[in-house]
Amino acid sequence: MSETGEKKVPSFEERLQQVQEITGRIEGGSLPLEDAVKEYERGIRMLGELDRELNDLNRRITVLQGDGKTEELHEDI
Repeated sequence: MSETGEKKVPSFEERLQQVQEITGRIEGGSLPLEDAVKEYERGIRMLGELDRELNDLNRRITVLQGDGKTEELHEDI
């Protein structure tokens, strides 16, 4: 936690690293089946969040690159 008591949200890269670590633990074969399933579920959830974030960023970049929507944004200003 930070000095203000707020929990620091891990960066995209940190969360991707966590997914890779989960994958490594599962592939290592040393986890009991129930733990492996829980880790798998956690990894899938995290991947879904990362995918949504990437899609949102991709939409923003597309707008900034001028796919025609940029003009619509300027008209509203």
